[in-house]
Amino acid sequence: MPRIVPSADVSPEAKIGEGSSIWHLAQVRENAVLGENCIVGRGAYIGEGVKMGDNCKVQNYALVYEPAVLENGVFIGPAVVLTNDHYPRAINADGSIKSASDWDPVGVTILEGAAIGARSVCVAPVTIGRWATIAAGAVVTKDVPDFALMAGVPARRIGWVGHSGVKLQPVESEADLYQCPQSGRQYKQVSETELKEVTNV
Repeated sequence: MPRIVPSADVSPEAKIGEGSSIWHLAQVRENAVLGENCIVGRGAYIGEGVKMGDNCKVQNYALVYEPAVLENGVFIGPAVVLTNDHYPRAINADGSIKSASDWDPVGVTILEGAAIGARSVCVAPVTIGRWATIAAGAVVTKDVPDFALMAGVPARRIGWVGHSGVKLQPVESEADLYQCPQSGRQYKQVSETELKEVTNV
């Protein structure tokens, strides 16, 4: 059974997986789907129809607006914002209030194992690659490769990270080869935007 504290606002039309926890003052909107063993922290917002895989963690006061998609094992840090509008306006050009029919939502897609640091903003539409890490306070405006370490405003790649989340170190004996100082796993940079794990060097 999921754990939903009394102060959380969870739509009866949302689907919450086994072992998931929704904490104080969090809101989960209609038709949102959360997998197993997810955590939604205090004051976080999960928008209508958002899809989250298993083992995701959304920290306090993060805002995950629809139609975001989070694959398995995604980490969303405190006060992160995933946007959903190309051209945000409260009113139309004629001064009339915008309605749902005036709005074409676009989403952020975050692939398996990626981590989004505290107070980062991901400006839709973007895709964050597998196991990538977005540093705290970054503003992501373009797609992010797998294993990329991104920082700054706008975010740019400042290195690579492995599955452990630790910055990879170059292996001096071979060009474009990197190693995780924590796990020992090795990765090969095959292009400016592509890194792959290797089993044999």
